Order: sequence, then structure tokens, then C-alpha cells
Amino acid sequence: MSFQPQGLATGIGSMPFTKPQDALRLMKKYFPAAPHWPQLPSRGRKEHFVNQYLRPLVQTGLLVDDGDKIYFDTQNPAWTDRLTDFYGIYLACEEGDQAALKEFAFPGDAAAGFYAFMEDLEAGTGNASLVKGQVVGPLSVAFQVKDEQGRFAYYNDQLRDLVVKTLAMHAVWQAGELGRFGLPVLIFVDDPAIGVYGHSSYVTVTREMIKEDLTAVFAGVRGAGNLAGVHCCDAVDWSILFELNLDVVSFDAYNYFSSIIPYTASLKDFFERGGSLAWGIVPTLNGRVAEENENSLLEILTGEWSELEGRGISAETLFKQCLITPACGTGLLDHDTTQKIYRLAAAVSEKLRSRAR
Repeated sequence: MSFQPQGLATGIGSMPFTKPQDALRLMKKYFPAAPHWPQLPSRGRKEHFVNQYLRPLVQTGLLVDDGDKIYFDTQNPAWTDRLTDFYGIYLACEEGDQAALKEFAFPGDAAAGFYAFMEDLEAGTGNASLVKGQVVGPLSVAFQVKDEQGRFAYYNDQLRDLVVKTLAMHAVWQAGELGRFGLPVLIFVDDPAIGVYGHSSYVTVTREMIKEDLTAVFAGVRGAGNLAGVHCCDAVDWSILFELNLDVVSFDAYNYFSSIIPYTASLKDFFERGGSLAWGIVPTLNGRVAEENENSLLEILTGEWSELEGRGISAETLFKQCLITPACGTGLLDHDTTQKIYRLAAAVSEKLRSRAR
């Protein structure tokens, strides 16, 4: 699939509302061409990633959520039987069993924004040219969920595999649901924990492990003809992502553009394979958005593009293979700040696209 977004604006995912319709109104106003479903963490713990994405592990008893802590219960006498049950469901999904795939769906009370978004799309897709969804990344989950002895799931191959397979099947289900409206579907894997790579406290985390897990999560999405991206709002070894079979790499261009520069050669290869960058040019941290407007942000973006042009990447490529986004989600911000962030992303996008006409 050839994907040339040419400066389209979209969001990362989370928004600070409790009522889905409030989030949808704001999102549709500013991102009508590339709408995304809103994650609503302000609705409380039921919208936590365990309830949203990992419910199959809870339902089979492999993962315990007792309200105070979440852990894999590997010492339970029924562990082996529960593993068998889980892998039976997973294998049925791989064989195309749609009833089994529904086991990986969002619970109705844990993703109000998703189901409101779907209902809205049922009424008409308007000016949308694609629809965007998102799934939490495997590192971010496996470095929060632990076993009963307090060890991170990431360091146990079996537990890591359970996390990866659960997220992969959810991503397939979500892409299938969003694909019912006849538009291209873009799924972001949101994984800020990629930033642990290279840190002395995480020396056993290898680039091969990261690439293997991410590929497993989005492989089914791309295999069905959909678009896949990875979002990370940190300074990381970008060559890891640029080397993957991805359509989009999403990054915080406002704070961490310089972290891209050492990986320009990998970025060139990524562009040549048809990959796009999602430029998170609108800041979401530390109140910095109050200091900016669309002209100042466009000036920053133009300067960043000039830097890459000087390193052999054409202005045409940068525009054609570009999305404009906030630097990260806005779920922890206030409503007015979120509105400004979305407005600025839309305004920068419009200025870019107008300049190219």
C-alpha cells in the first residue's frame, strides 16, 4: 500500500474528557480528514490498558487484577490449563475464527471513546480519507505488569509472549472493526518504553527483542492491507523503528528532533521504502504550547526540514511522507489546552498543504 499523507493532521489518542461526545466534537472539528478514536483516561481505572487491551488474559485467569495490583499468577495450580485455554483461543484466531477474535475486543465499558467513534462513523464518514486507531505497545505493558514475585513480565519469555500475542490479536480485531467503513485504516502502536533501550538498568533488552515484539503486534494489521505505525515520544535509537516494515514512525518533533539526526541514513532508507514520519510538532509538555502559535511552529518545522534537506532528503519527500500531530496524547491536560493543541496541529497542517498547492 502506497501511503502519502501529504501533511494530514491527526491525533495520538488520549484526550482529557469523560464524555465521549465532547472528545469527538473537538477531534472532528480539527481532524476531519484523519479522525482517531479518543482514549479517555479521565473516566477512571476501567479505561486502564489492562481493561482495554488485556482483558483476555484476565478472563482466562492468567492475569490477576484485584484492584490493588495487577500480576501474572504463574504459581497457580491451574496455570498450565489456563495457558492451554488462552493459546487455544489465539490459534483459533490465527485460523480465521471471527468468534474467537471477538475475545480480544474492547469490553463495552472500557473503551467508551472507541464505541462512540464507531457509532459516529456508522452515521457517515464525512470528509475522512482515513481512520486512525491505536494500541498500547508491548514494552510499555511488559514493563508495568509483573509476576506474583514482583518481576517485570518483560523478563519472562512466556509472559512477554502472552502480552505480545494479546496485543497482536487486539490490533487485528480493532483494524477489522475500523475497516468496515471502506477507508484506509492506520493503527499506531504507542510504546514510549522503547526508550529503555540502551540504558544501563535495562542491558538485557536488545534491539532484536524490541523489533521482534513490535513486528508481531502490527504484522496482522499490515497483513490485512492496513497501515501500521509506531509512536514514541522520547529520544530513542530511531534506527530500530526505521528498519521495521512500518508505514509511519511518529515522534515528538518539538522536543526531540535532534535525536533523529544520527539516524539520517536509516531515515533515508525508510523514506525510500515508502515510510512516512508523523511530526509531533505541537508541544504537549510543560505548558510550552502557551508560547507558540501556528506560525512559530511552522517556522520550527521548516528549520527541521531544512536540516534534513541539507543531509540529502528532498523537500518533496518530507512533505509527501508527512503527518502532523501533537507531540503526544493530551489525556492528562485540561480541556482548553487540548483544544489549542488540536487547533494548532490543524493550522500547521493547513499551512503546509496550502503552501504545496
